[in-house]
Amino acid sequence: MTFTRRRFLQGAAGVVGGYVVAGAGLRATPLGGMPMTMPQLAAPKVPLVNPVTLARFVDALPIPPVARPLEHRAHAAYPGRLLPFYRMEMRAFSARLHRDLPPTPQWGYGGSSPGPTLEAMRNQPLLVEWVNALPQRHFLPIDHNIHGAERGKPEVRTVAHVHGARAPAASDGYPEDWFAPGHSAVYHYPNGQDAATLWYHDHAMGITRLNIYAGLIGAYLVRDPEEQALGLPAGECDLPLILCDRLIAKDGQLYYPLSDDPAAPWVSECNGNAILCNGKLYPFMQVEPRRYRLRLVNAANARFYDLSLSSGQPFQQIASDQGLLAAPLPRQRVELYPAERADVVVDFAGMDGKTVQLRQQSEAILEFRVRDRGRRDTSAWPASLRAVPRIDPASAVRDRVLTLGEQDDAGGNPMMMMLGGKHWSAPVTESPVQDSVEIWSLVNLTGDVHPVHLHLVRFQVIERRPFDLFAWNASKTLKYTGPAQPPPPHEAGWKDTVRADPGMVTRIIARFEGEPGRYVWHCHLLEHEDNEMMRPYQLLPASQNAKAQEPA
Repeated sequence: MTFTRRRFLQGAAGVVGGYVVAGAGLRATPLGGMPMTMPQLAAPKVPLVNPVTLARFVDALPIPPVARPLEHRAHAAYPGRLLPFYRMEMRAFSARLHRDLPPTPQWGYGGSSPGPTLEAMRNQPLLVEWVNALPQRHFLPIDHNIHGAERGKPEVRTVAHVHGARAPAASDGYPEDWFAPGHSAVYHYPNGQDAATLWYHDHAMGITRLNIYAGLIGAYLVRDPEEQALGLPAGECDLPLILCDRLIAKDGQLYYPLSDDPAAPWVSECNGNAILCNGKLYPFMQVEPRRYRLRLVNAANARFYDLSLSSGQPFQQIASDQGLLAAPLPRQRVELYPAERADVVVDFAGMDGKTVQLRQQSEAILEFRVRDRGRRDTSAWPASLRAVPRIDPASAVRDRVLTLGEQDDAGGNPMMMMLGGKHWSAPVTESPVQDSVEIWSLVNLTGDVHPVHLHLVRFQVIERRPFDLFAWNASKTLKYTGPAQPPPPHEAGWKDTVRADPGMVTRIIARFEGEPGRYVWHCHLLEHEDNEMMRPYQLLPASQNAKAQEPA
């Protein structure tokens, strides 16, 4: 029987009597490939919380505060102008994830997780000083065999990335631009993009999975006048809802799963059994009988979410990763893979005194308690939102065929994830030209879904299409075995993270707008990203390398 990594970790690892236990001798097989040696999960030495035993909906949902600028400062890119200046300090702290649990040690921006929400207006730049005030030692297990996490480097390293931001390369959070405790970096965000729900998180090379698991996440909202003119729910009725999952020890400590090899503790995916909403387990929220805008963010290491409402009413999705859809889209269920976002409107009108739960599959994870009466709902419900003009594939100067694969590593790791069959440290092979249009055909050779994220740019999904893996293995020829599948309506807007399905070629198209420089693209399953499933790409100036603009 073939096991993908997801089936391995969901089926082989379970919680029995409050402990995580691992299956024995399972191996994952890439589609059409040789079996891969899988790291077995070691049972922890401490008992874990079984969330089923906890009281539900006894803690209020935390709403992260909106960050305020400390002052205004000059920046070389804007002569004679002062920009809002924020300081986001990364600190260790402890907080209760649930009323009946001891405080949990975590790391967070501003001493909380999620951190304060950063808000910006389109084309109004700002500065953020990201300050590493964390301890010198990490409290989660580092695998020093992973590239970028060698023993000679500081245990605690951070670099912030605003996911989905059109930021210059020097402010994008390049994984090797990390800094240790006692240091900081000032980043510049031009905010030259449409209104969208973005989020910020750590991106340090080789330990991103650990730093995000520790709590280094937060929301970054870009607004613009066109969206504000639509009259959508605003103020207290517009809030980020950041979802992630964790394994929690009964003493309140976060537990991160390990392989059974103490010299190589990396595991291929981390799926927790406790789902946190804005940092709380099973919280509740008092709402008025009116419309609310929920900005759903999947900040999990590896888990995908399948969300629905207990009332049976549909969500009205109004936006995806990079902003508004063309029109509201009713959806009974909203699926989000790691790093994906969906803005939805939920109308609690007529539900006075009732409760509605947000469900992950069949499990209620958040309860809305509708007050008996509320203020008048002045929000609008427009029939159309924002035009999403399609990029013409004929305008593309490249169609890059890029594989998503995996292989055994004779150097010590039981398995590595690969993009284009290349390591992170290999020379750059993708060098789009500024303002050019390219198609990237993502060929998934594995048995897993991979959410693929491109930094800097927004893109559109063209299609997904099944292909003959045996023909690919024999001659590296793409032979399609079925018709192209156009994106569903919720993927017809602007995206920055796309679900690449196994056995499929997922084709996306992007105009590479932004400042020239070095950026990255990667799988957003954080364990994969940390173990070679990330590659740099170079955005060339439009004035250089005219030959690169010719069709390949």
